[in-house]
Amino acid sequence: MTQARPRVALFVTCLVDLYRPTVGFAAIKLLEEAGCLVEVPPSQTCCGQPAYNSGDRANAKAIARAVVDAFQGYDYVVAPSGSCAGMIAHHYPALFDDDPHYRGKSEALAARTHELVSFLTDVMGMEKITARLDGSVTYHDSCSGMREMGVKAQPRKLLKTVEGLSLIELAEPEICCGFGGTFCVKYPDISVRMVTDKCRDIQATGAGTLLAGDMGCLLNMAGRLKREGSSVKVRHVAEVLAGMTSEAPPIGEAKGG
Repeated sequence: MTQARPRVALFVTCLVDLYRPTVGFAAIKLLEEAGCLVEVPPSQTCCGQPAYNSGDRANAKAIARAVVDAFQGYDYVVAPSGSCAGMIAHHYPALFDDDPHYRGKSEALAARTHELVSFLTDVMGMEKITARLDGSVTYHDSCSGMREMGVKAQPRKLLKTVEGLSLIELAEPEICCGFGGTFCVKYPDISVRMVTDKCRDIQATGAGTLLAGDMGCLLNMAGRLKREGSSVKVRHVAEVLAGMTSEAPPIGEAKGG
Protein backbone atom coordinates (compact mmCIF):
# COMPACT_ATOMS: atom_id res chain seq x y z
CA MET A 1 0.00 0.00 0.00
CA THR A 2 1.41 3.37 -1.05
CA GLN A 3 1.76 5.85 1.80
CA ALA A 4 -0.04 9.14 1.21
CA ARG A 5 2.13 12.18 0.66
CA PRO A 6 1.99 14.56 3.64
CA ARG A 7 -0.06 17.66 2.93
CA VAL A 8 2.13 20.64 3.78
CA ALA A 9 1.09 24.29 3.93
CA LEU A 10 3.84 26.78 3.20
CA PHE A 11 3.86 29.86 5.41
CA VAL A 12 5.58 32.19 2.98
CA THR A 13 6.45 35.03 5.46
CA CYS A 14 6.15 38.75 4.74
CA LEU A 15 9.81 39.37 3.91
CA VAL A 16 9.98 36.46 1.47
CA ASP A 17 6.77 37.60 -0.20
CA LEU A 18 7.84 41.24 -0.48
CA TYR A 19 11.60 41.01 -0.96
CA ARG A 20 12.63 37.50 -1.97
CA PRO A 21 9.95 35.34 -3.65
CA THR A 22 12.72 33.04 -4.90
CA VAL A 23 13.01 31.67 -1.37
CA GLY A 24 9.36 30.65 -1.45
CA PHE A 25 9.80 28.84 -4.77
CA ALA A 26 12.96 27.18 -3.45
CA ALA A 27 11.06 26.01 -0.38
CA ILE A 28 8.33 24.49 -2.54
CA LYS A 29 10.92 22.72 -4.71
CA LEU A 30 12.67 21.24 -1.68
CA LEU A 31 9.43 20.14 -0.04
CA GLU A 32 8.21 18.48 -3.22
CA GLU A 33 11.56 16.72 -3.65
CA ALA A 34 11.12 15.42 -0.10
CA GLY A 35 7.80 13.86 -1.12
CA CYS A 36 5.34 16.46 0.17
CA LEU A 37 2.16 17.75 -1.40
CA VAL A 38 2.61 21.50 -1.01
CA GLU A 39 -0.11 24.14 -0.84
CA VAL A 40 0.10 27.88 -0.20
CA PRO A 41 -3.03 29.08 1.64
CA PRO A 42 -4.03 32.31 -0.18
CA SER A 43 -5.57 33.94 2.89
CA GLN A 44 -2.38 33.84 4.97
CA THR A 45 -1.04 37.09 6.40
CA CYS A 46 1.83 38.21 8.62
CA CYS A 47 2.47 35.96 11.63
CA GLY A 48 1.91 38.98 13.90
CA GLN A 49 5.40 39.08 15.35
CA PRO A 50 5.98 42.86 14.83
CA ALA A 51 2.82 43.67 16.78
CA TYR A 52 3.62 41.06 19.42
CA ASN A 53 7.17 42.33 19.96
CA SER A 54 5.87 45.90 20.23
CA GLY A 55 3.43 44.99 22.98
CA ASP A 56 0.33 45.31 20.79
CA ARG A 57 -1.31 42.12 21.97
CA ALA A 58 -4.75 43.01 20.61
CA ASN A 59 -3.58 43.17 17.00
CA ALA A 60 -1.17 40.27 17.49
CA LYS A 61 -4.10 38.17 18.69
CA ALA A 62 -6.31 39.20 15.76
CA ILE A 63 -3.55 38.31 13.28
CA ALA A 64 -2.86 35.01 15.03
CA ARG A 65 -6.52 34.07 14.88
CA ALA A 66 -6.53 34.64 11.11
CA VAL A 67 -3.40 32.51 10.68
CA VAL A 68 -4.82 29.72 12.81
CA ASP A 69 -7.94 29.66 10.65
CA ALA A 70 -6.00 29.78 7.37
CA PHE A 71 -3.78 26.83 8.26
CA GLN A 72 -6.35 24.37 9.58
CA GLY A 73 -6.52 20.90 8.05
CA TYR A 74 -2.89 20.45 6.97
CA ASP A 75 -0.56 17.73 8.19
CA TYR A 76 2.24 20.25 8.65
CA VAL A 77 2.93 23.98 8.38
CA VAL A 78 6.43 24.89 7.21
CA ALA A 79 8.12 28.30 7.07
CA PRO A 80 11.48 29.26 5.53
CA SER A 81 12.10 31.30 8.69
CA GLY A 82 12.91 30.24 12.23
CA SER A 83 11.53 33.56 13.43
CA CYS A 84 8.04 33.18 12.00
CA ALA A 85 7.93 29.46 12.80
CA GLY A 86 8.97 30.30 16.36
CA MET A 87 6.19 32.85 16.70
CA ILE A 88 3.55 30.31 15.68
CA ALA A 89 5.02 27.35 17.54
CA HIS A 90 5.95 29.05 20.81
CA HIS A 91 3.94 32.25 21.26
CA TYR A 92 0.51 31.71 19.71
CA PRO A 93 -1.04 29.54 22.45
CA ALA A 94 -0.34 32.07 25.21
CA LEU A 95 -2.21 34.75 23.24
CA PHE A 96 -5.41 32.76 23.75
CA ASP A 97 -5.31 32.10 27.49
CA ASP A 98 -8.78 33.66 27.72
CA ASP A 99 -10.16 31.81 24.71
CA PRO A 100 -10.27 28.01 25.20
CA HIS A 101 -11.46 27.37 21.64
CA TYR A 102 -8.59 29.19 19.95
CA ARG A 103 -6.16 28.06 22.63
CA GLY A 104 -6.78 24.47 21.57
CA LYS A 105 -6.60 25.30 17.86
CA SER A 106 -3.38 27.29 18.29
CA GLU A 107 -1.76 24.49 20.32
CA ALA A 108 -2.60 22.01 17.56
CA LEU A 109 -1.15 24.36 14.95
CA ALA A 110 1.97 24.94 17.05
CA ALA A 111 2.61 21.20 17.21
CA ARG A 112 2.46 20.93 13.41
CA THR A 113 4.67 23.96 12.65
CA HIS A 114 8.30 23.61 11.59
CA GLU A 115 11.18 25.62 10.16
CA LEU A 116 11.94 24.52 6.59
CA VAL A 117 15.38 22.88 6.86
CA SER A 118 14.68 21.18 10.17
CA PHE A 119 11.44 19.81 8.71
CA LEU A 120 13.29 18.39 5.71
CA THR A 121 15.86 16.60 7.87
CA ASP A 122 14.07 15.83 11.14
CA VAL A 123 10.59 15.01 9.84
CA MET A 124 11.04 13.94 6.22
CA GLY A 125 14.41 12.27 6.78
CA MET A 126 16.23 14.08 3.98
CA GLU A 127 19.94 13.33 4.16
CA LYS A 128 21.26 14.81 0.94
CA ILE A 129 20.20 17.05 -1.87
CA THR A 130 21.16 17.40 -5.52
CA ALA A 131 22.64 20.86 -5.96
CA ARG A 132 25.92 22.50 -6.79
CA LEU A 133 27.61 25.71 -5.67
CA ASP A 134 31.27 26.22 -6.44
CA GLY A 135 32.91 28.20 -3.69
CA SER A 136 33.12 28.74 0.04
CA VAL A 137 30.24 29.74 2.29
CA THR A 138 29.76 30.63 5.93
CA TYR A 139 26.57 30.23 7.94
CA HIS A 140 24.85 32.53 10.46
CA ASP A 141 22.56 30.93 13.06
CA SER A 142 19.54 33.16 13.59
CA CYS A 143 18.44 33.68 17.18
CA SER A 144 14.86 32.40 16.85
CA GLY A 145 15.76 29.56 14.52
CA MET A 146 18.40 28.20 16.85
CA ARG A 147 16.96 28.99 20.28
CA GLU A 148 13.25 28.46 19.64
CA MET A 149 13.21 25.92 16.80
CA GLY A 150 16.45 24.01 17.45
CA VAL A 151 17.97 24.74 14.05
CA LYS A 152 21.72 24.27 14.14
CA ALA A 153 23.05 21.01 12.70
CA GLN A 154 20.32 20.53 10.07
CA PRO A 155 21.41 23.14 7.47
CA ARG A 156 25.04 22.14 7.89
CA LYS A 157 24.14 18.50 7.31
CA LEU A 158 22.52 19.28 3.96
CA LEU A 159 25.07 21.89 2.90
CA LYS A 160 27.80 19.27 3.19
CA THR A 161 26.09 17.34 0.39
CA VAL A 162 26.14 20.30 -2.04
CA GLU A 163 28.73 19.63 -4.73
CA GLY A 164 31.57 22.15 -4.93
CA LEU A 165 30.63 23.84 -1.65
CA SER A 166 33.09 24.39 1.19
CA LEU A 167 31.67 25.48 4.58
CA ILE A 168 33.82 27.76 6.73
CA GLU A 169 32.42 28.38 10.20
CA LEU A 170 32.19 31.84 11.73
CA ALA A 171 34.15 32.42 14.91
CA GLU A 172 30.85 33.26 16.64
CA PRO A 173 28.02 31.89 14.47
CA GLU A 174 25.44 32.11 17.27
CA ILE A 175 25.88 35.82 18.03
CA CYS A 176 22.87 37.98 17.05
CA CYS A 177 23.25 40.09 13.90
CA GLY A 178 21.42 43.01 15.53
CA PHE A 179 18.22 42.83 13.50
CA GLY A 180 15.81 41.42 16.07
CA GLY A 181 12.67 42.61 14.29
CA THR A 182 11.66 45.87 15.94
CA PHE A 183 14.90 45.90 17.98
CA CYS A 184 16.82 47.50 15.11
CA VAL A 185 14.22 50.28 14.97
CA LYS A 186 14.05 50.91 18.71
CA TYR A 187 17.81 50.70 19.31
CA PRO A 188 19.50 51.63 16.02
CA ASP A 189 22.91 52.49 17.49
CA ILE A 190 23.20 49.17 19.30
CA SER A 191 21.90 47.33 16.25
CA VAL A 192 24.48 48.94 13.96
CA ARG A 193 27.30 48.02 16.33
CA MET A 194 26.10 44.43 16.49
CA VAL A 195 25.81 43.98 12.73
CA THR A 196 29.18 45.67 12.23
CA ASP A 197 30.80 43.14 14.57
CA LYS A 198 28.96 40.34 12.79
CA CYS A 199 30.19 41.51 9.39
CA ARG A 200 33.78 41.58 10.62
CA ASP A 201 33.38 37.97 11.64
CA ILE A 202 31.89 37.12 8.24
CA GLN A 203 34.69 38.77 6.30
CA ALA A 204 37.36 37.21 8.51
CA THR A 205 36.32 33.74 7.29
CA GLY A 206 37.30 34.58 3.72
CA ALA A 207 34.12 32.89 2.50
CA GLY A 208 32.60 34.17 -0.70
CA THR A 209 28.97 33.71 0.34
CA LEU A 210 26.99 34.20 3.55
CA LEU A 211 23.99 31.94 4.19
CA ALA A 212 21.25 31.99 6.81
CA GLY A 213 17.66 30.84 7.22
CA ASP A 214 15.91 34.11 8.08
CA MET A 215 15.32 36.98 5.66
CA GLY A 216 15.42 39.65 8.39
CA CYS A 217 18.95 38.64 9.37
CA LEU A 218 20.01 38.34 5.74
CA LEU A 219 18.70 41.76 4.72
CA ASN A 220 20.35 43.35 7.75
CA MET A 221 23.75 41.76 7.12
CA ALA A 222 23.59 42.26 3.36
CA GLY A 223 22.92 45.96 3.85
CA ARG A 224 25.86 46.40 6.19
CA LEU A 225 28.23 44.36 4.03
CA LYS A 226 27.30 46.48 1.02
CA ARG A 227 27.90 49.73 2.95
CA GLU A 228 31.33 48.45 3.90
CA GLY A 229 32.16 47.65 0.29
CA SER A 230 32.39 43.91 0.90
CA SER A 231 32.29 41.46 -2.00
CA VAL A 232 30.62 38.75 0.10
CA LYS A 233 27.41 37.50 -1.53
CA VAL A 234 24.35 36.90 0.64
CA ARG A 235 21.69 34.23 0.10
CA HIS A 236 18.99 32.31 1.90
CA VAL A 237 20.10 28.72 2.50
CA ALA A 238 17.00 27.38 0.70
CA GLU A 239 18.16 28.93 -2.58
CA VAL A 240 21.44 27.01 -2.39
CA LEU A 241 19.89 23.72 -1.30
CA ALA A 242 17.31 23.94 -4.09
CA GLY A 243 19.97 24.73 -6.69
CA MET A 244 18.25 28.02 -7.52
CA THR A 245 21.08 30.53 -7.17
CA SER A 246 20.74 31.44 -10.84
CA GLU A 247 17.09 32.42 -10.37
CA ALA A 248 17.87 35.68 -8.56
CA PRO A 249 20.92 37.84 -7.79
CA PRO A 250 22.41 37.75 -4.30
CA ILE A 251 20.40 39.62 -1.67
CA GLY A 252 21.10 43.33 -1.80
CA GLU A 253 22.28 43.30 -5.41
CA ALA A 254 20.30 44.60 -8.34
CA LYS A 255 19.35 42.15 -11.08
CA GLY A 256 22.06 42.09 -13.67
CA GLY A 257 24.42 43.94 -11.29
